[in-house]
Amino acid sequence: MRVLLLSQFYPPVIGGEERHVRNLGAALAQRGHDVSVGTLMHPGSPQTELDGAVRVYRLRGTLQRLSGLHTDTERRHAPPFPDPELVLALRRLVARERPDIVHAHNWIYASFLPLKVLSGARLVVTLHDYGLVCAKKNFMHLGANLCSGPGPAKCVHCATSHYGAAKASVTTLGNWASSFAARRVVDRFIAVSHAVARNTGLTQGRALYEVIPNFVPDDVGVLGPEDPCLRELPADGFILFVGDIMRLKGIDVLLQAYAALERAPQLILIGRRVADTPTEFPPNVRVFNTWPHSAVMHAWRRSLFGVLPSAGPEACATVIMEAMASGKAVVATDVGGMPDLVDHGETGLLVPPGDAHALARAMQTLLANRVLLARLEATSLARVGRVKAGAVVTRIEEIYRDVLRSSANRSELPAQQGSGEPSCP
Repeated sequence: MRVLLLSQFYPPVIGGEERHVRNLGAALAQRGHDVSVGTLMHPGSPQTELDGAVRVYRLRGTLQRLSGLHTDTERRHAPPFPDPELVLALRRLVARERPDIVHAHNWIYASFLPLKVLSGARLVVTLHDYGLVCAKKNFMHLGANLCSGPGPAKCVHCATSHYGAAKASVTTLGNWASSFAARRVVDRFIAVSHAVARNTGLTQGRALYEVIPNFVPDDVGVLGPEDPCLRELPADGFILFVGDIMRLKGIDVLLQAYAALERAPQLILIGRRVADTPTEFPPNVRVFNTWPHSAVMHAWRRSLFGVLPSAGPEACATVIMEAMASGKAVVATDVGGMPDLVDHGETGLLVPPGDAHALARAMQTLLANRVLLARLEATSLARVGRVKAGAVVTRIEEIYRDVLRSSANRSELPAQQGSGEPSCP
């Protein structure tokens, strides 16, 4: 198959979604498919390049040029509605690559929607977050509580607190329009967790979808050379947190729970500092800025266990898969896609979000009961295969084949004979 992956960001911009798209492209190419990637232009990166066997094209969008619209100049997101310049760039790319399948990841799909019918390609969209219904993508109402569901005035008010009034209105209304069109045009949605499928309304609608998690490469547990930054880690086992150091990730709850532990080892935080990152940390907590991925995998291997106390409904936390591949248990919150990955009492422990006491009890349990910890570690390592490329990419290939078969079957249907009146579907 000829597959065109669309992603608003691609390495050297690094995050869970970007790593997923890159790994997917490499895995598909390894299986004999012809793979290309369309992504947004990034300063300092070539317009076209080969990433292994994958052709990468960096495209310009009109809104991308307006730096004042983006709080993070390194991540100028695609809008949730067709971007005129990006639509034209995608049109040229599709004409060049002639894909059988266009597989888009999140909001960049909106700029392909006007091209879908004329392109002749089947469209698959992976939802890595809640952007199909939430202008902020995190499904948190006013940044504090899990949203109960979208509503016109409610969504605009919530988005205003995040974007400002003018940008919130355009983003919210544009997102609704694209979502309405996508549910009728997209051949298959892939939700990365049951929470994403449920909260975006796929479970109640008519759009076809599958729940398929993100994945890690089959060789993710094979460690490379040690990076010099690893010298900063303590020699003994430690508790490890990996991710943006922010309230939405539960960092304030984690620090409160950690302070309540008895005879606790060091707590290591590896991640990006953002606007609400605490300015001070307890003495036994060490904070490191974003590390190379290979160094993070070494850190997982050296840790006692991981902790991911997110307040918001994480869609599908890749860090949990990486911990599992390293043979580590994880204490996580029972929200979003976490229960899809963590089997409570078998591969880790789940606690209510925002509950520092429950989080402290779970961490103290693993510190005190090393027999339990060893059993969780062994089970994690045994079950990580279900979220490795070998299992997950096969399921994605099956979706590609299914939408192509469905298209072929529709084109082969004989013309209906009758009175000329429209028939019921």
